[in-house]
Amino acid sequence: MFEDPTPQRLWKRAGRRRTLRPVVYYITAHGYGHGVRSADILNAIGKLAPETPRIVVSGLSQSFLESRLDAPESSLPGTAPPPVRIETRALDVGMTQLDSIRIDLTSSRDAAERLLDQWGDLVSREQEFLESVDAGCVVADIPAIPLEAAARAGRAGVAVGNFGWNWIYEPFAEQDERWKPVVERFARSYARSRLLLRLPFAEPMSIFPNREDLPLLSTPATPRREEIARLTSADPAKKWVLLSFTSLDWDAAALDRVESIREVEFFSVEPLVWPGRRIHAIDRRAMRFPEVLASVDAVISKPGYGIVSECITNRKPLLHSARRDFREYPILVEAIETYLQHRPISEETLYSGDLAPELERLWNAPQPRRSMRTGGADVAARRILDLASRDH
Repeated sequence: MFEDPTPQRLWKRAGRRRTLRPVVYYITAHGYGHGVRSADILNAIGKLAPETPRIVVSGLSQSFLESRLDAPESSLPGTAPPPVRIETRALDVGMTQLDSIRIDLTSSRDAAERLLDQWGDLVSREQEFLESVDAGCVVADIPAIPLEAAARAGRAGVAVGNFGWNWIYEPFAEQDERWKPVVERFARSYARSRLLLRLPFAEPMSIFPNREDLPLLSTPATPRREEIARLTSADPAKKWVLLSFTSLDWDAAALDRVESIREVEFFSVEPLVWPGRRIHAIDRRAMRFPEVLASVDAVISKPGYGIVSECITNRKPLLHSARRDFREYPILVEAIETYLQHRPISEETLYSGDLAPELERLWNAPQPRRSMRTGGADVAARRILDLASRDH
């Protein structure tokens, strides 16, 4: 576990700050969970060193990133901190998903092969970009191309994550040799990183030469139940359940079953919307996702890293569906079973909309066996700022 031995570093001392090179933060577009945890660290950087420029490069939507990123206040009189600069481009392909649960392996392999064909050109382009902005530290969650580009540019390359794509793709390579060059390319590039800040619920990540473990990143959010009730006309006296999916293919019969559960108010966050239905869709611009989650009584979701972390942090029961063909799944299920009041739900039951019996079992499920230490975002931010302040 990394502990900051010198909390009074130069960049933290009032009146003795130095101008830092930008922190360039690359975020995979595979899922919102990567954006959630990256935003936690970026916000911590903004609070600890507001004058440090932050550049985000990701295929995630700009509106989503802006909804998670704070605008820091300057700590120096008469100055305004630089805004977070967001550039939209993707440097890995993750897994192609049919919806929030199901994965298309053939499309995933085809996309990975196309990425491999462009790998050298993409590394060169990012190297030029990092040199053009005079990057002080390059962070990746968890595309490999930026880490190779950082090494070529002589910049500190820091990986943040709980898995590498080489590890995710390895089982597919055992069945299909066309995956092997993809696995090897990611592994070689990851090996060129300066440091891995390894998150909880991680695979060993032994391909990274230097590893330091972090506590859980997220912190409890402020509930805003009364405001949400006014915004949506939801009954605050009922049980509130958040449907945390980017997409969920419920047909009319399934939606009828969900709406027949009169003792529960269901919520989603845009872009997941069922027009004309009694499921309250909340605009991220009106209410931040962590505040929505903190305001409900339970969550229904797939076991993604971000939602599991936020449920643990906010102590929210989780009704979780299976996630096929994703190697991270058993690790996250172990975390759910240890740190959350929870119940599994079958894919068939979820898609049928027959949620009433499952929610009743969730309300009566045992309390979690353990709690987790938090504060990892501040630890990561201090480490990144330390590297960014060094000469390269």
